[in-house]
Amino acid sequence: MKIKSLLAKPFASYIYKGIKKGMVTAVEDQEAILKDLLKTGKTTEFGKEHHFNNIQGYDQYRQAVPLRDYEQFKPYIDRIKEGRHNVLWKGRPIYFAKTSGTTSGIKYIPISKDSISNHINSARNALLCYIENSGNSQFTTGKMIFLSGSPELERIGDIPTGRLSGIVNHHVPNYLRKNQLPSYETNCIDDWETKLDKIVEETINEPMSLISGIPPWMQMYFDRLIAKTGKKITEIFPSLSVIVHGGVNFEPYRSKLFDSLGGPIASIETFPASEGFMAFQDSQDTEGLLLNTNSGIFFEFIKAADIFNENPERIMLKDVKVGENYALVINNNAGLWGYNIGDTIRFVSTQPYRILVTGRIKHFISAFGEHVIGEEVEYSLMKAAKEENISIREFTVAPVIGDAASYHEWFVEFENTPSDLKRFAERVDNNLREKNIYYDDLISGNILSPLNIRPVRRNGFIDYMKSIGKLGGQNKVPRLSNDRNVVRDLERFAEQ
Repeated sequence: MKIKSLLAKPFASYIYKGIKKGMVTAVEDQEAILKDLLKTGKTTEFGKEHHFNNIQGYDQYRQAVPLRDYEQFKPYIDRIKEGRHNVLWKGRPIYFAKTSGTTSGIKYIPISKDSISNHINSARNALLCYIENSGNSQFTTGKMIFLSGSPELERIGDIPTGRLSGIVNHHVPNYLRKNQLPSYETNCIDDWETKLDKIVEETINEPMSLISGIPPWMQMYFDRLIAKTGKKITEIFPSLSVIVHGGVNFEPYRSKLFDSLGGPIASIETFPASEGFMAFQDSQDTEGLLLNTNSGIFFEFIKAADIFNENPERIMLKDVKVGENYALVINNNAGLWGYNIGDTIRFVSTQPYRILVTGRIKHFISAFGEHVIGEEVEYSLMKAAKEENISIREFTVAPVIGDAASYHEWFVEFENTPSDLKRFAERVDNNLREKNIYYDDLISGNILSPLNIRPVRRNGFIDYMKSIGKLGGQNKVPRLSNDRNVVRDLERFAEQ
């Protein structure tokens, strides 16, 4: 056993003890974080505008600070770009994390000297929890890869700016640098397919022990390796023992990924975002991701069904309930205040606080009042796929509003197409009716017709993402939309 692997175990035990302690003190930690945030925030422009000096406790805080999304935060970001100090947080951000917005184009999310550790240490802690729980530290001696965006940074308002994964790349600890692939030069390649070919070339003969990335792009990497060698991934990389994934729900990709791997291996799920590292899988034996309750983020929660109300009720961690879908709101030590990040989560436990990511607030279908969410469509499709031994590569759903009939149209790229597509669609439809009572009522009342599945040709989603300039990196296909903007471009990749 090499020295790095040997030292990883006691370090993992030390960190894990602190994480276990934090599970018990989560509510108290959250209250302390809010207090600390307000103490620093009161000297900023934002804090003065919102009278942080007069705030005593959470009730006063949520009355003083309205809920905001990026579009409403943008004027503060613009002030920072102009060179102003102490706008949202003390001083100026050390980075802007650049990410795609839905209505405002590119978003620039501040990362401060205080908040960068949340991103770096949380990723580290996910791996250390795995080591402590599994006893496997051997992967630390092999080569590791994160399929990410370019680490090259531009300057916006004299602040280094780039994709979060590129920013984090600059903070990889020195003791892991020798293990890291691909090379910096390869990581800087903009064109995803060119970059992927180069990654394959650099890794195919290396002792890969950990592979990390968003599942669809991990699958694309695996497909290239298999096409080149004719072998399963664990045959190519016998030392590979763990994959790390995040960004989208893993379940729709699980079957195909494990088939490409040559069988199941350990996996670690994470919930990183430009706004902060929200949660990570701390156990291989328990459902859900451990909420990051002691890492500079004060969380608030709004029932997902109420998020579009004029004044939705915001609650603290201590008031959440298991099984309820919540929109996630954060306040952090980079100066995001009452910030709606756009994700929905559901608690599966409050002792400790573990969550599942259930979708995006703006990704839903309610063209007829059904309010179908991402978690429901994923469940409905994957249950039917499991029952019929069908593997799904990718899918998205959009409404059809017609004179003769209205229904949900599912664009699905199958690994192996069902022998009876109509029967398969009926299974999916019945699953969704069981999951969503509003959808069931609309079908029963003949307001909606049963869903229709349109098969997408092989690699159709990859070609679609390429056609809109979003192939690779952290980009992902929305699971569902309340309009046909996505599928309008996707239709040309459907089977005729």
